[in-house]
Amino acid sequence: MIEESGTIDEFLARHAADVEEAVRKAAAAEIMPRFRQLAAHEVDQKSGPHDLVTDADRKAELYLTEALGALLPGSVVVGEEAVHANPATYEAIRGDAPVWIVDPVDGTRQFVHGEEGFCTLVALARHGVLHASWTYAPARDQLATAVKGRGAFLDGERLYAGPPTPGRDLRVATSHPDYTTDDQKRALLGLRTEGVAPRPCGSAGLEYLAVARGESDATAFSWEAAWDHAAGLLLVEEAGGAHLTLTGEPFRITGGNTLPFTAARDAATARRVAALLASAG
Repeated sequence: MIEESGTIDEFLARHAADVEEAVRKAAAAEIMPRFRQLAAHEVDQKSGPHDLVTDADRKAELYLTEALGALLPGSVVVGEEAVHANPATYEAIRGDAPVWIVDPVDGTRQFVHGEEGFCTLVALARHGVLHASWTYAPARDQLATAVKGRGAFLDGERLYAGPPTPGRDLRVATSHPDYTTDDQKRALLGLRTEGVAPRPCGSAGLEYLAVARGESDATAFSWEAAWDHAAGLLLVEEAGGAHLTLTGEPFRITGGNTLPFTAARDAATARRVAALLASAG
């Protein structure tokens, strides 16, 4: 069991490559063989027609739960499908043990439709602090990684988000209307203004990667589920970006955030988007 936060750095120095290998193997064994090969009985709905789960989600999460737990004894895994089965397991994010936050297939809807815009997300956190993350898009064979204080990388190349291009509309990926309350819908209307070009988001993990790469300027999301955000938030931070809730505070993976919130390629853009959301909310 890790007793000091400093030893997480030691763990990552020794085993970051092993985590990467586990993520790649989970995708190779459980996700990609089912890509564009899903049978009807391998796809189920959870909360509704836009909230899907497949055998790939379930089996990849089981693979990662076993592999990551073995790499770091004393750690716990909070995975999307395990939490769906038993919501109480989410509380481990607020506990003392190091926690792996796992979304086995982020963008399940795209995966089901045979589109490449899905990824596997893994983050390592303790006491609400993100220490490392892995964002793997297996259909594109792209792997983005981040370690707190050590930068963000895509396939080994350093990521710098940088500021948006002056004079160009801000490109902002926003929550799907099906996942927003009336108050959040009103807040998101604040982005429908001159100088901003909002659009519906795809896979949250890949939207964060687009911000970290400087291909997109910001996100505006209205839900808190840590498995969707943890990996990407650290990736954006380590690429030089920032994230803010409507209260002007950074997003907390432990919850209690004022929503919607934004992650952006630089601090000035984060403040601008958060102000627009707050003004309309």
